[in-house]
Amino acid sequence: MATILVVDDELGIRDLLSEILNDEGHAVELAANAAEARSLRQQMRPDLVLLDIWMPDTDGVTLLKEWSSTGLLTMPVIMMSGHATIDTAVEATRIGASAFLEKPITLQKLLKAVDQGLNKVPKAAPGGAALVPPRLVGMEVTVEEAMTHHHVNGVAPVNGNGLMPTLPMGPQAQQTFNLDSPLREARDEFEKAYFEYHLAKESGSMTRVAEKTGLERTHLYRKLKQLGVDLARAKRNGLG
Repeated sequence: MATILVVDDELGIRDLLSEILNDEGHAVELAANAAEARSLRQQMRPDLVLLDIWMPDTDGVTLLKEWSSTGLLTMPVIMMSGHATIDTAVEATRIGASAFLEKPITLQKLLKAVDQGLNKVPKAAPGGAALVPPRLVGMEVTVEEAMTHHHVNGVAPVNGNGLMPTLPMGPQAQQTFNLDSPLREARDEFEKAYFEYHLAKESGSMTRVAEKTGLERTHLYRKLKQLGVDLARAKRNGLG
């Protein structure tokens, strides 16, 4: 049995997570905001923390940063959010978060992340930061992974000009990323190519793309609109 601290400003989320974790045999402490979380962390050393990113007083990333700088980040912390960007998730993992769960959180993903967190004790780094391999649970490919790994689904490594070929949208298509551009622009370019690739591969089926990328359909539609993905063109360029 582990002691888990749940930090979320939504009562329904706190109650639901508490019920699930209690059923799994864990002891659960609840905090509705960063102030309550600070107080509980001073009183105890939880085995794991589930920390919401967007809260009214102090956001979860700021609280994570506080714990890291003061030597209190001695336990795995799983970040949670329904609206976080990949930038936010990457920042949190760099600070010391062990995983990231995207809301709405499924039971399977929650239990998997908790099990992984409890079975991997973070090592303290100078200054109190935890050294934990970034694992963005529920996000199949991250920009950080795409830009640091030598290959992504068969994509060639970065060349001498700082350009990396993207996943082809069709048999003849080829596109490059400029890795010298600002992170936000590079991220958007990659995400657009990523979704266009899967849309083409699945012949425009939003259901199959949602399953493949691990996103809810409504979130997927919103993301595609935000990136300016041409759904009709992506379907025409299907791989058959």
